[in-house]
Amino acid sequence: MPLYIKDDATAQLVAKLAKLRGVPKQDAVKLAVQDALDRAAEAVPLRNRFAALRKAHRLPPATGKVADKAFFDELSGEV
Repeated sequence: MPLYIKDDATAQLVAKLAKLRGVPKQDAVKLAVQDALDRAAEAVPLRNRFAALRKAHRLPPATGKVADKAFFDELSGEV
């Protein structure tokens, strides 16, 4: 099934990609579309990425200690 590109700017972009990759224009279109589909399939919303990170790396339970300047000074040996 043929695909006709009637937009000059798009045709120029396809020609530029074909020349850059050293492939025919048909393959350049196929590569570009496949790359776009792969990126779309791999795209995970930031909310979901953070949820996965929070699930994989849970925070430790609260100790009840107060983390103030004196606490951090003691940790670093600056008493």
